[in-house]
Amino acid sequence: MALLAAGCASVSTAPTAAPEHAAALAQLEQGQAREAAQRLEALASAAKGSQRYALLADAAFAWHDAGDDARARSLAAQVDARRTGGASRARLALLQAELALAAQQPGGVQAALAGSDPAVLPAPQQARWYLAQARGLESGGDIVGAAAARARADAGLQGSGRDENRREIERLLSSLDDATLSSRAAALPAGDPLYNFAGRALVRRGLPLPRPFDRGEGWDFSQRAPAAADGYRPPRKLAVLLPLSGQLATASGPVRDGLLAGYYAERRERPPITFYDTTGTPTGAVAAYAQAVADGNDFVVGPLSREEVGAVFAQPDARVSSLALNRGNVAPPPGHLAFSLAPEDDGIAAADYLLAREHRNVLVIGGSDENGRRAVDAFRERLGERGGRVTGVVSVGEQPGDVSAQLVQAAAAGADSVFLAVRGSQARALVPQLAMAGFASRTRVATSQLVSGTGKAEEDVVLDGIVFPGEAWQARGVAGLPPYSQVSELLPTARGGAARLFAFGHDAWLISAFLERLVTRNDGELAGATGSLRLDGFGGVVRQPQWSIFSGGVPVPLAAGGR
Repeated sequence: MALLAAGCASVSTAPTAAPEHAAALAQLEQGQAREAAQRLEALASAAKGSQRYALLADAAFAWHDAGDDARARSLAAQVDARRTGGASRARLALLQAELALAAQQPGGVQAALAGSDPAVLPAPQQARWYLAQARGLESGGDIVGAAAARARADAGLQGSGRDENRREIERLLSSLDDATLSSRAAALPAGDPLYNFAGRALVRRGLPLPRPFDRGEGWDFSQRAPAAADGYRPPRKLAVLLPLSGQLATASGPVRDGLLAGYYAERRERPPITFYDTTGTPTGAVAAYAQAVADGNDFVVGPLSREEVGAVFAQPDARVSSLALNRGNVAPPPGHLAFSLAPEDDGIAAADYLLAREHRNVLVIGGSDENGRRAVDAFRERLGERGGRVTGVVSVGEQPGDVSAQLVQAAAAGADSVFLAVRGSQARALVPQLAMAGFASRTRVATSQLVSGTGKAEEDVVLDGIVFPGEAWQARGVAGLPPYSQVSELLPTARGGAARLFAFGHDAWLISAFLERLVTRNDGELAGATGSLRLDGFGGVVRQPQWSIFSGGVPVPLAAGGR
């Protein structure tokens, strides 16, 4: 038997825990830390040699999880780490690393973790090992190493902990300049858990990917017809889930008409398309998705509201791939995408626009409505992640009033630019005050809200020089759609504020038809009606907007889209 074990690579020679030891560890994993600690300590008192050290190490770790760090330190001091291996050694190392962090001594983390292997730990403890390593590496200035450790922890995290860890990865990567981010991403091997995070950071900055994203599971294009040279490979049968009745029916009209405009503009073979009414409710969306699957559709576009999207994504058996038309409260499952025109996107885009032009001290002016608040919050977070600073925040109502004193104070604090998350009517009242405070010649960037309430050049000339993100179709036109001026004359659903949703619907069809190109190619960018479209490696569609500037009271597209 000994010879057989030595010659068989699949047989482990690592010692396994005795039944009582294993039962106590199971208690620990089930959240019964105090009971497990007491049990492990009792077992250690009757054990000898390396088995005693393993039990003491695990007991110390359990007391730490139970909140008794004094007892944990006392037991850990009795352990001879040289005679402890496997999971017990890794838990002891994790305990010592977390105690160092609690004592505000991150420099001791790497020494504590040295010689231990996190792979032998259960997934939640393994995640903690990597999180501790990340904090130690960051304290030593190794930003990429810290991000890589957090990326390895990602698989063992859930819920808010996972969300927070992903934000930390974004923060770390955001601190890198473009050249460093690009070179470090290119050096990552295939399958490295950091690559998709680094790739997403590149995509958000409008930079090229060194290679396609690591796809993971969920994407299967084998049932579709062969792709055309340009990547056109639509589904066999397409379902569209929209609130055709109910309170959201008005919003769904422009989306539906824009999708159909793109669908009928395609002269090649198209899939049959069926619309399903979600009634604008989570229950209706789940029922509509189930019916679309039962009807044999192999791709689904929709639903539209955040609540509907969250309900569909939360299903345990969402086996048919979809393109949701909003962000849900859960991440897209494998094989699903989320596409939105959220206010947060404008805030992120504006921060990146200013940072790319070396503006790092920004005065923020936001409206009191929900869209303004969400855009401002996203802007501040993104600016801070990448080393920028908000010198002041001015919140204004529908009638801004006199805020000149606050503007002068922001100018004195070193603001080199302005971010405006307000509508056009509010901006018209603010611009003269900005000029009096010395901001007339400084870069001013707004959200897409700026065009709301505009349209008369003689009134809007005061907005000249303000840059804002918009839709490519309205600014300069796109292939496959007639000019905006022509379509808006014919269709009420393509006029005014609805034009944005019309362009959004068009791009939903475009993504459906060219999905394989987006998923499998590092240059899988699409020139959409809402802007340049790419995937981020985590089920999100990233949109680089068309930047425009007011000139003579009229929006004019910036060269190269403002990149």
